[in-house]
Amino acid sequence: MKSGGGHVKEAAVPNFTWDVGPTALEIPKGPLLLFVGGVAVLMLLYGLIRKQNDLTVFGLFLGALIGVVSSFLPDPIGIRFYSLLFVGVFLGGYSFLNWQIRRGGGGLEVAGDFIVYGVIGVLAGARLGHVIFYDYEKALDDPVWIFRIWEGGLASHGAVVGLILAMWLFTKRRGVPFLEGADRFSFSAALGATLVRVGNFFNSEIVGREVPGQTWGVRFPRYDVGLAEAPLRYPTQAFEALLGIFVILCLYLVDRAAGKEKRPRGLLISVFFLVYFIGRFLVEFWKEHQVFDKTALLDMGQFLSMPGIFLGAFGVYWSIKNHLPVGWVEGSASDGEASAGKGLARDADVDEAFNEEEDDDEEEEAPGSIPTAGGGEQKNS
Repeated sequence: MKSGGGHVKEAAVPNFTWDVGPTALEIPKGPLLLFVGGVAVLMLLYGLIRKQNDLTVFGLFLGALIGVVSSFLPDPIGIRFYSLLFVGVFLGGYSFLNWQIRRGGGGLEVAGDFIVYGVIGVLAGARLGHVIFYDYEKALDDPVWIFRIWEGGLASHGAVVGLILAMWLFTKRRGVPFLEGADRFSFSAALGATLVRVGNFFNSEIVGREVPGQTWGVRFPRYDVGLAEAPLRYPTQAFEALLGIFVILCLYLVDRAAGKEKRPRGLLISVFFLVYFIGRFLVEFWKEHQVFDKTALLDMGQFLSMPGIFLGAFGVYWSIKNHLPVGWVEGSASDGEASAGKGLARDADVDEAFNEEEDDDEEEEAPGSIPTAGGGEQKNS
């Protein structure tokens, strides 16, 4: 674009510096522990009164956790943007899960009960995943560090494994096929993947590689500590946040195209695995190297994404081929023939009730009906 003097005016370069601290606010330790302890007591009492064992156990677990970590927590306690976004993950995830379970015939309390499993599964899986795949040497030098999750260090691949185990335990206790629960949770998982990456951006972590030529990108001086000027990097956290939104859109479109409650069981979770991990595999090409040497062809995140891609592709094929009926029916059914039998039995009950209504209507037909030789009736036209 030319200016009035005939000189060419350069376009604005799309780059900026992210130098915001990860802490959103600070709260005195005493009042915060008192509040969380009160929540634990309320959950315990509510679980005992309503005879909800899962909620009772979680109330006890939360209370015990406060007692263990209280001596390790600083005062005041810094509440990170990442932690606030995690609250959004659980609240939004609950809303998605409740929508899916209620649509499938489940009760009001089901999604709330799973939060107990989900919180433990996410935190334990994400932390252990980070320790095993990325920082096991630090864990060996300082084992207590494993439990200081407020200092950062959570791996999304580990969170996925933790959630899978949590859903398996939850559905097993309720007699619901595992794939049924996994399908219902797929929207929540995609939302979690989105918000977690926004939190990573706030924390100046999981950054991208340096942009060749330094023509655009984001500077993270809190990551590139000690440099006179932080280099421009690919905003891979934003790439993966957009990936999560894209996965939610894909799930919605597939769910709608497959007939919602007429879709085959296992389709939604398979689509999530396929689309999300293909996206993760591709984004890793722009992400800063982790664990492997910088000359390696593939990175740790790509190796960890491969099983998810294969599992998703096979799951889409398997679900369409078998076309097991969906529906949140609690009992003793398991995946495969037993779950299909429960779905067919449910359909048979509906058909039987419908046939009974037809029989009642036939008995009340007008007297113009003519008995047939087989003992039935032939209606006059």
